[in-house]
This record gives sequence, C-alpha cells and structure tokens, in this order.
Amino acid sequence: MSRWLVSAAHRSSGKTTVSIGLCLALRRRGLSVQPFKKGPDYIDPMWLTLAAGRSCRNLDPHLAGWDELEATFLRHAVGADASLVEGNLGLHDGMAADGSDSNAALAGRLGLPVVLVLDARGTSRGIAPLVLGYQAFDPRVRIEGVILNRVGGSRHEARLREALERYTDVPVLGALGENPRLAIVERHLGLVPSNEAGEAHQVVETLADAVAGGVDLDRLLGATAGGPAPIAAAASTMRDAKPQAARPTTTTPSRGDAAPLRIGIAQDEAFGFYYADDLDALRAAGAELVTFDTLRDPALPDVDGLFIGGGFPEALAARLAANAPLRRELRERIEAGLPVYAECGGLMYLARSISWRGERHEMVGAIPADVVMRDRAVGRGYVALQETDAFPWPGGPVDSVRGHEFHHSALENVAPDLRYAYRVKRGHGIDGTRDGIVHRNVLASYAHLRSVGGNRWPQRFVDFVRGVARPCRRAEPALTECPQ
Repeated sequence: MSRWLVSAAHRSSGKTTVSIGLCLALRRRGLSVQPFKKGPDYIDPMWLTLAAGRSCRNLDPHLAGWDELEATFLRHAVGADASLVEGNLGLHDGMAADGSDSNAALAGRLGLPVVLVLDARGTSRGIAPLVLGYQAFDPRVRIEGVILNRVGGSRHEARLREALERYTDVPVLGALGENPRLAIVERHLGLVPSNEAGEAHQVVETLADAVAGGVDLDRLLGATAGGPAPIAAAASTMRDAKPQAARPTTTTPSRGDAAPLRIGIAQDEAFGFYYADDLDALRAAGAELVTFDTLRDPALPDVDGLFIGGGFPEALAARLAANAPLRRELRERIEAGLPVYAECGGLMYLARSISWRGERHEMVGAIPADVVMRDRAVGRGYVALQETDAFPWPGGPVDSVRGHEFHHSALENVAPDLRYAYRVKRGHGIDGTRDGIVHRNVLASYAHLRSVGGNRWPQRFVDFVRGVARPCRRAEPALTECPQ
C-alpha cells in the first residue's frame, strides 16, 4: 500500500486539482483510494469523495488530539491500496509559530512522505533553491518527489527538470501544463462545491486524464509504498475493517434495544457541508439518516428530527423560495416542536429571507431574522464557544466548545427576545458575542461542530431528539404539538 501527503510551497498552487486527478487516475487502474483532507474544509473533500468513490475524511489538529487523528487515519486507510492526504496552505504553514499544526507536522506524525505540487509559472532554474530550502528547513520531512504544475510548455518543463536533477536529489514525478480546463470555479470560501457544479463528473474526468498523461503513477506509488513500523503494525491488526460508504445513505444502525430514530439530512445543491465522520457518529448514536431535497421535494420525509448543514443557499435562493410547500411544512413542523439542528447555511434557510445582489427571497421564516450577504467574510476561522443555560441538548452546559465558522452573511432585524445557546469566546458567531439561536426545539448557529476532541454532539443531538420527538411523527396525526 502507498500513502503520502500532497502539499505545496503556498496556497493556490494547484494541489487540490492535482489531488482530485490522482484519486480518479489511480482508481481507473483498479486501485482503492482513500482520500483525506487536513483542516476544516467541506468543499475540497466533496470533490475528493467524488473522484475516489470513498468518503474523504478530515484531519484537523486544532479540533482533535493527535492520537485521535492517528486513529482516524488508520481506521480509514486500512484496506485501501493508496491513501492520499491533501494538505492545506503551504507545507510549513499553520497557525502555530513553531509549526506544530502544519502539514509537515501532520506528515511527520503519520509517517507520511510528502509530494510537493509546485506552481512553476515565472520560474526556471530558481525552482532548485526553492526545493533545497524546503529540504533543509526540516530534514525530518521526507520529500519524495515533486509535481510541476502550470508548466509553460515542453522547453519550460525541460529547464525545470534539468535544474532539479542537477542541484537536488528530489525526483520529478510529473508535470502538468497551464490549461484553463483544469481549473475549478471558485467562490467566497474556495472552490464551487461538487454538488453544485453541473459538470462535476466531467471536471473530475478531465483532471484524471491530465494527471494520467502527465504524472508517472508507477513511480509515485513506488516512492510512497510501505510506511513506518508503528503504522504498518497497527494497520495489520485492522485489516478486516470495512471502508465507509462514499455518500450518506439511508442506514439502519443498531443501538442496543433502542429503536432507531429517523433524522432527515438536507442534501442537494444548496446544502452539502457535512463531515463524513459526523454522519457516521449520528448513525452510531442510533439514527437512521434519510436524505431530502430542499429544492425539489414537496414535503418532508417521515422523520423525528432534521440536520440542515451548510452550503451556499444564497446562490440558490430563488429555487429555495420557489419550493413554497416544503418551506411551509417545515415552518409548521418547527412550530409544532420538530427538533432541528442547523449550521450556517441551514440557519440562513430557516430565517425569514436572504438578500444578495439586489434580490430578496423568502425562506422558511421559522427564525425571526433576515439574512444579508456581505462582500467580505463576517466570520472566518476557528471558534471557541461556551454553552449557556439556554442550550437545549442534554449533557450540558459545556464550558468550552470548539468548532469553526466561514460565512459572508449577517443577520438583520433580529427579534430582541431570542435565546442563544452560546457565548462566543473566539470568533464572530451571530453578533460577535452570541451564537446559536434557540427557538422551540431548534438550535441554529453559524458555528460548524465536529464530533472530535470530546465534543460528541451527534450523541447529544440524538438523545435530545429521542427525548422530545418520538410523539411527533406524522404517523401520529392526533398530536398537534411536540414536547417543548
């Protein structure tokens, strides 16, 4: 088996497109490929999942301990012929000044060799001291090869290869030319998500074609084969582990004698920001996950609760507004006490309206506030929260909750009597000091949570749903209101 981390000298070097292409190019060879993504990111993992056919798993040292990251990596790498970890930012970049949260640190902790994707535009002989510098900066990092990206032609590629061969011992594993067809359209937070890109499959196929033609896959697999003894030994004890499904599907879990609850998951072009491990944790807590489409379904499925994740509802606000029957039913079910957990885009959808680019569209109207899109990010990065007495789920209040936020939207015309689940200790949330609107059995916040680092929110949410929602199924029409 081969395992490696894909990184770069700096962001926007093309490591995501190269990683996507590698996943499908290797998959075409009949190999099973397990993708991972470092840091808090929904969008890149969606593309990697599409290319690999296996759910991409996030590795975030800010939200999870190293032991937990190692366990996650091993659990999902077992049984795969190739495991690819896509880094974020540059190889040695991170929030910590000592590099303890960098891609290099993650590679060292997991014993992974590094493949550098280098943006070759505007350089030739100068590529050699760049690579030498990366080697010398931290000799513990094993740079097993480079992939030259955005090469200006055959002559440019030859000069780059000559410089690296003459002055370094790092092999060139491949080269990709400058090609606008290899670019994925970007939006405020990065790439346009694959669930929204109408030609996502064709984009992935194009990237795989380019990688298959420009990268020596045999040499890549050979350079990254094997692994450190501790990881290899641990993997051997887990060889019977089964890979997870690439997409959240309806699954009936087992949780002792407790009947599974049905949790609806909004999944369509507007909403798709979910961590695979969190969905697994919901299943493990006793939930049967049932997907529904906010753009096309005229009614909710028969469920005990809802999880509406993030996305870009502003880009599809007109279509969301056009599905008035679903919005009406959702508002009525919420007022009757349906438990709902909504993150970021989900919060926006539950508000009265979304305004963007001079247009205003009606949303669900369950939360008394209006959403306005800003040109710049309102909240971006990691957050630290403290649960208040208004936090509705069991097991609290918790003094320190970690997560992240990425939003260009803000709330206006907010009802003054709303209750809030969180005090913001770091980040912005709704107004710089508060986050997590609580309305009936709804918790809606800008914060994105992870089921890591002791924050087992899926279990708490399922326990909450189990406690208040069993009587609220549409199969029991005599009930007009759920417990509050």
